[in-house]
Amino acid sequence: MGMRRSPVGSAARSPDSIRHFNRTVLRWFRQHGRHDLPWQVKGDPYRVWVSEIMLQQTQVTTVIPFYERFIRRFPDVVTLARARVDTVLSYWTGLGYYARARNLHRASRIILQEYDGVFPDEFESVLSLPGIGRSTAGAILSLASDQRHPILDGNVRRVLARYFAVAGEISRGETEAALWQHAEAVLPKSDALAAPFNQAMMDLGALVCTRAKPQCGVCPLVGNCQAFALGTPRAFPIRSRKRVRPTREVTFIILRDSSGRVLLERRPASGIWGGLWGFPECSSDETPVQWCRRRFHIRAIGSKALPVIHHAFTHYVLKIHPKPLRVSDAAGAKIASKDRVWISPGAPGRRGLAAPVKQLLEQLDKRDKKDE
Repeated sequence: MGMRRSPVGSAARSPDSIRHFNRTVLRWFRQHGRHDLPWQVKGDPYRVWVSEIMLQQTQVTTVIPFYERFIRRFPDVVTLARARVDTVLSYWTGLGYYARARNLHRASRIILQEYDGVFPDEFESVLSLPGIGRSTAGAILSLASDQRHPILDGNVRRVLARYFAVAGEISRGETEAALWQHAEAVLPKSDALAAPFNQAMMDLGALVCTRAKPQCGVCPLVGNCQAFALGTPRAFPIRSRKRVRPTREVTFIILRDSSGRVLLERRPASGIWGGLWGFPECSSDETPVQWCRRRFHIRAIGSKALPVIHHAFTHYVLKIHPKPLRVSDAAGAKIASKDRVWISPGAPGRRGLAAPVKQLLEQLDKRDKKDE
């Protein structure tokens, strides 16, 4: 996609322009920025870290209740490190992208073992922790410890791509490198200003320079914004051509015993919903009854069907066929193990559950109560 250069492009990175950028953004932040978010606690990198991980690919309004509940249960690194991963995942249920929670837990154990439970304050040490990239490391250390590090989350990336009219697909390495150069250039030289500036840039992208409907009329940077000057703010950042997401199909085997309990099993640590608890899955080349006979060597009887569920992932859509079956208590006892448990649909315990599994358990619980 070709882009003609903006008429203000040559002056956009001059020292005077950069100083104007800094002051304008900070002035806007003092008046319009968010100052009461629950993780805005100076000197507490743990809370900032948890929030930054939760905010990856998730909006602030969605994160806040999850964050507050998580912090009440895991108020510090040591508590998190000593918790079972199942417990940590249970407090992440519904937030999605569960690898974030597993990495958070792994990193907390590293901090406990290698840093005596104190969150490290050196950039390279933070960057080496599981689940933390350059932008997240910079955000933690600038917001919590007043260190001068640039950040480049989705909101900041969008503001910079539009202001400097960065022509290049956002997924390309050279585009990313150019945006990092801009992020470093506009960051104030003062350590004390790094935190408010970085928060200001995130807020500006989240509240004004939004993806679908940028509010250019109230943007403090509109006077020198190259995308606005070109008349095409929504064209930036330049995204890769969308591909149609393929559909994959899977059958969830919902085994129930005489008391209405259902069988859940722990998924492998890697792969889709790694480490979470869910229903056994059956391939499409055999019936659920045949699958139970082959996999568990038990007899199962089909029950009233449940509606198909479509669950969207980033790269594909999963079409889930839930198949309830009844088994005898003796058969149920035969297949129970450490990683395979029988639970009441209304009381799954402290276990991490993928959204479709939680949805199905709630449906079963409602159906059971209706039938009582």
